[in-house]
Amino acid sequence: MGISDKNRVIIFDTTLRDGEQALQQSLTAKQKLQIALCLEQLGVDVIEAGFPISSPGDLQSVREIGRTIKNSTICGLSRALDKDIDACRDALHETDHYRIHTFIATSDVHVKDKLKKGFDDVVEMAVRAVKRARNYTDDVEFSCEDAGRTPIDHLCRMVENAIKAGATTINIPDTVGYTLPYEFGSIIKTLFNRVPNIDQAVISVHCHNDLGMATANSLSAVMEGARQIECTVNGLGERAGNTSLEEVVMAMKLREQYMHGVYTNIVTENIARASQVVSGITNEPVPSHKAIVGSNAFAHSSGIHQDGVLKNKSTYEILTPQSVGFKENNMHMTARSGRHMIKAVLEKLGYRENSYNLDDVYSRFLKLADRKGQVFDYDLEALLFLSHEQEEESQFELDNLTVLSGGKNIIPTATVRLKIGKRTRTDSGTGNGPIDAVFNCIARLTGIKLQLDNFVISAKGSGMNAQGQVDVDVIYDGCHYHGKGLSTDVIESSALALISACNSIYRAQLVKEEKNEKENV
Repeated sequence: MGISDKNRVIIFDTTLRDGEQALQQSLTAKQKLQIALCLEQLGVDVIEAGFPISSPGDLQSVREIGRTIKNSTICGLSRALDKDIDACRDALHETDHYRIHTFIATSDVHVKDKLKKGFDDVVEMAVRAVKRARNYTDDVEFSCEDAGRTPIDHLCRMVENAIKAGATTINIPDTVGYTLPYEFGSIIKTLFNRVPNIDQAVISVHCHNDLGMATANSLSAVMEGARQIECTVNGLGERAGNTSLEEVVMAMKLREQYMHGVYTNIVTENIARASQVVSGITNEPVPSHKAIVGSNAFAHSSGIHQDGVLKNKSTYEILTPQSVGFKENNMHMTARSGRHMIKAVLEKLGYRENSYNLDDVYSRFLKLADRKGQVFDYDLEALLFLSHEQEEESQFELDNLTVLSGGKNIIPTATVRLKIGKRTRTDSGTGNGPIDAVFNCIARLTGIKLQLDNFVISAKGSGMNAQGQVDVDVIYDGCHYHGKGLSTDVIESSALALISACNSIYRAQLVKEEKNEKENV
């Protein structure tokens, strides 16, 4: 975006960085890439792909996203430290155009108690960081962490010096969600009035939702001249979350005249799908009452409301479901559909051919089509999630499952056969119910003594033909692990979910053992 494009608001998505920090378990590289592809199709301008210095895995993930995504700018986060900035360069130097986002805290409580420095030292660190980042890319963003609680004189001084050092975007975060809309808007207005070189950078805002003000604060900032909003799909993020992408985008679109004609490049018809993809991959359900994308967002229960909507939808609907992408699937996929059809649907959904194994997805599709009859977009996408998860190294794989349950005098019994490495083992046993019997067998076969922390069954799709998805959260050795299973049979889904969690534990133990071996060498 050129600074002269005064009405366009850049959408900077940090689902893969700030959003991931809120999850109990980190996303895999393939899961992150799948979300990034979805964000690209949504029309996101800047994707903050991760924090490269945090781990070799995150660096590699940012690198892979940078190599794959072509229509969005890929960004890496760094503290105001040389090693962090160099890690961003290492992750993204093969990318045609990329951004380095560096930050340092500016509020008194952070400067004195966290950094243990004087404000002059912090300004010096910020300037050095921006200059180092400019050696690698001409797209450098600088953030004043906890700007909402920073003395305004200090904030103005920091912004002026960061721009002078070469920052092309200046971010003003309400890091702890402390400010109110009028207050936050006044901070942005004051910066525009007092910082002499502010016209040389795009002013950005990154608001948290601790007081439920993130959307309102972001929009107030835009009204005062900010032209980038940092947000996440479904408002995912630390503590109470970040500014919700779907909320600010649709508010600006619906109230464009009131917002003085500002606009974004978001393809709003793809919002619902992005919400569903992020929710499915992160195992973070969207609340039914969530604005824009919740299941009740376009539902009407009151008789008065129903009467009004039947007469004129605009009586109680300010948006149409179609405007954000809630619509029926028109593609009829059955067991008679060929690979080209499946490939075409995946392309329509935004998945590039090299991001999935077509043979594997098609094989799973045929099995599902035989059992279900007609397969829909959401089914195919769910199969893709499962396929990506199972591409990771797996020690345990379900080979066969037989369950006996029901009846007054019948004790629930299960027989489970697992592939364990190159061997196959079988176990039978009973339980309080069929799923408990299956879980008991899997625990004995894997030898993993875990604690079930959460168990959720949800329908993927609608009606009698919906698939059952089971998500389990388990605790092993003090750490949380997540597993997911998908099938038309919820008992099979449950078995697959627990096996998925066991594979995550197995992979984590391998990494731990390798780390210990290196430390002992």
